[in-house]
This record gives sequence, structure tokens and C-alpha cells, in this order.
Amino acid sequence: MRKVVVSVIGTQDDASGEQNKIELVTKGTRYDKTGVSYVTYREEEASGMGGSTTLLKVFSDHFVVVRRGAIEQQMEFFPNRKCESRVTTPYGVITVCVDTKKIETAFGGKTMSLYAVYDLEINNKRQSSNTIAVSVREDE
Repeated sequence: MRKVVVSVIGTQDDASGEQNKIELVTKGTRYDKTGVSYVTYREEEASGMGGSTTLLKVFSDHFVVVRRGAIEQQMEFFPNRKCESRVTTPYGVITVCVDTKKIETAFGGKTMSLYAVYDLEINNKRQSSNTIAVSVREDE
């Protein structure tokens, strides 16, 4: 396992046209096994997911976000594909659908980056258009 710095920038454009942006920079760990990269980091309160740990499973053409803790969630990002999952929150369970429009993954020697454009549906109702940009670099 290698120590890394993880930077996440997420944007959300809701139905009324309002844009929200969340930025997180934190320390985490990364390891690679059988062609898959695994990145783990703790969420902060500012992200709205405080008290949770996030695991990114990064493949060459898609990635999966798994959260455990205060929020239990798994979101799959496949190019041009809808993926449905359930999210468990302190307030109950909701159904979430990620409709990925575009995805990019890039791997360098000590770096990795992910980018996705997607629509989010909650309980079968379109909620927002979103982007997520993640960069991971080894901590020195």
C-alpha cells in the first residue's frame, strides 16, 4: 500500500439551474492488484459524507465508488450505461441511478485521474447533471 493525496471535485447542476461544487483534498492509500487500482480515503463533513470511508475501484474503462459508514453506497460509472443502486442513509434507503454520459481514466507512474459526466436519478426522478474529477498522486 502506498500513501496518496486524493483530490475530488464534484459539480451538480440541479433542475432549477443552480450549480453546487464540492472540493475535497485528503490523504488516503492506494494499491494495485490484478489490473485494478484501489484507493481508500475518509470523507469529511464538508462533502456531506462525513463519518464514511470511500473506496474507489478503478479499472481501465470504468470505476466504482463504494462508501461505508454513516452512508452506505455503491455507484458504478460505466460509459454510456445506467447503473442503479441503493443508498442507505441515517434517514432511510433511497434508489439512485447513475447515467454516465462520459468517462475518462488515466494512469501515470505515480498518478491517476478519473473524470465522469453523469445524470443522477433518485427514486426514478432525474435529480441533476453532475461531474466528478478525481486525481490521485503518491504522497512524498
